[in-house]
Amino acid sequence: MLVVLLVLLLAWVGFMVWVPMHAWGAVNKVDNIPAGDRPADTSGHNYLLVGSDSREGLTTAQRKKYATGDAVGQRTDTIMLVHVSESGGKPVMVSLPRDSWVPIAGHGHDKINASYSIGGPKLLTETVEQATGIHVDGYVEIGLGGFASVVDSVGGVDLCVPRDMKDKKAGIDLKKGCQTLDGGNALGYVRSRYEDPLGDIGRGARQRQFLGALMKKAATPSTVLIPWRYRSFADASAAGLAVGEGTGIMDAVRVLQAMRAVSNDQGLSLSVPTSTLSYRTSTGALAVKWDTERAKALFTALKNDEPLTQAPPGTTVREGGNS
Repeated sequence: MLVVLLVLLLAWVGFMVWVPMHAWGAVNKVDNIPAGDRPADTSGHNYLLVGSDSREGLTTAQRKKYATGDAVGQRTDTIMLVHVSESGGKPVMVSLPRDSWVPIAGHGHDKINASYSIGGPKLLTETVEQATGIHVDGYVEIGLGGFASVVDSVGGVDLCVPRDMKDKKAGIDLKKGCQTLDGGNALGYVRSRYEDPLGDIGRGARQRQFLGALMKKAATPSTVLIPWRYRSFADASAAGLAVGEGTGIMDAVRVLQAMRAVSNDQGLSLSVPTSTLSYRTSTGALAVKWDTERAKALFTALKNDEPLTQAPPGTTVREGGNS
């Protein structure tokens, strides 16, 4: 009997290891390594986590159901820096609003998401490095095509919606309160922008909230201990994922662990300090202007891997994944 139990245990452990390794083989690789001078690689691990609005992989029916439209080209709905400390500090997730007004190499100043539209992951990585002074160690991107499937693979995510939210462009009509969102509603929840009084900043907070809630659900026994659900989650995640050429599976694990730490109130979730959300640019468009001094202080702390027990003054903070 003991031998049988031991064999079953070894088989289970083997399955738990094989599933993510097998799924990793399906992950798409992209070139995100900038050419030329880059910030020095310092202590700690810094990752660029990107949500693109690519419709690739969505059927016509899904595009209609999720209200994604038929936009072509590539843009970013989500840009985050994920810092994993090597000096004992909490993991930190920092939203970089997509409308942030920053210098883009060879293209003057523009909104940060324009760098992705112009030059894809490589130019976005270079732009983030030059704007923050932080060396990006790895790149992880998920598109709309894989987003809803990941949520549905774990049976939905539990989120506390802060207010009634109705947004035709995001395809949602949600009521205030804690509830389980399926893939379509979760996608709309993190995409919704125009009904939020805080605009891009509010959306960034919801995106960080969602990521924490997703990792909390993914770590529950109902996901991990049910073989078909565990494999479904791994396969769905891999199908919608793209990573940098130099980004390995351990880098992806660190990003996932950081998101899980945030969901358990053991990490910091915040947005880059801003001075105005309606900066009038030279083209007449409105953009998000960072608070230069406070943003520099935050990025310097992350660059030097200084343990952060709380967010620096001026940041929009959200600790945990579902409060």
